[in-house]
Amino acid sequence: MIHRTAAAWQGITQKEQQLIASDGQYTKNSWQQQLQQAITAPADLLDILALDATYLPAATAAAALFPLKVPMSFVERMKKGDINDPLLKQILPIGAECNITEGYSSDPVEEQAGQHSGIIHKYHGRLLLMVNGHCAVNCRYCFRRHFPYDEHKLSREEWKATIEHIKADTSISEIIYSGGDPLASGDKQLQWLTQEIAAIDHVKRLRIHSRLPVVIPDRITDECLAWMSQTRLATVMVLHINHPQELASTTLKTAIARMKNAGITVLNQAVLLKEVNDTIDIQVELSETLFHAGVLPYYLHVLDKVQGSAHFDTADSTAKKLHQAMTAQLPGYLVPKLVREVANQPSKIAI
Repeated sequence: MIHRTAAAWQGITQKEQQLIASDGQYTKNSWQQQLQQAITAPADLLDILALDATYLPAATAAAALFPLKVPMSFVERMKKGDINDPLLKQILPIGAECNITEGYSSDPVEEQAGQHSGIIHKYHGRLLLMVNGHCAVNCRYCFRRHFPYDEHKLSREEWKATIEHIKADTSISEIIYSGGDPLASGDKQLQWLTQEIAAIDHVKRLRIHSRLPVVIPDRITDECLAWMSQTRLATVMVLHINHPQELASTTLKTAIARMKNAGITVLNQAVLLKEVNDTIDIQVELSETLFHAGVLPYYLHVLDKVQGSAHFDTADSTAKKLHQAMTAQLPGYLVPKLVREVANQPSKIAI
């Protein structure tokens, strides 16, 4: 019998838990309940997937540095007994994460210094808001795995000051919700924030970067669709899907269709990960599967060199050859841009 730990809401304060639970209808199998019941103990994950307990010591050691967190709806897309399952590889803590690797850092794109609390302003015309410091899943390659989210947590009054900052800067035409995962916030908070932003004339677009609809598709509720689509802002949802197996969910495909029917543009960004999606067959299948589900490939990122993730890295030469092969096999609109994010540059850098 699996005993889920009380750490399922790890890193989320009791007040925040209450706010999420009270936001909308907290019912059996609701997105809130699925988030609460996320697997956080390596032993539980290995048990559910019928994997050998010999993997447990390394998983436990790595999880002490960056916690395990994965919802059951994502685990259900993994193949039992397969330690090399491409979805499992993205979320299972392993011993290699404990190695200190030269050239890797805790802040590979230099976001942690020189920013206003809750705001990252790197690119002209676009302002990124750290809406929520929590995620529904902890991806092992996450470039913000060491990010000090507690220092960027805003009160309602501080959010109001942020709104005033946006009003004063008429160069800002697009607001980006990021995190963490912005959809880990409740719909009431997101509705308030979106309405405040929509009232600023020079802001034209709202972009939302989220993995939550992928790992908990039930997050796309009627209330969520309402605040995303019922303002004058053009809304873009950027999902994070790395492997076609992640799309083996009818609920996810339904959620994507609902967003598109609401007039939301749905894009995807992926990260190139060694032994997960670094073959031409997988990348072609990913683009085709995304398009069939109504999603356009947007970016394929090479790995940000965050400490603890070196085992996922691929050489630039490998990435270039793969991208060239994709260009030869796919129509142009199905080929994502191959990019790297470089600190203090005015845009992402094409590779």
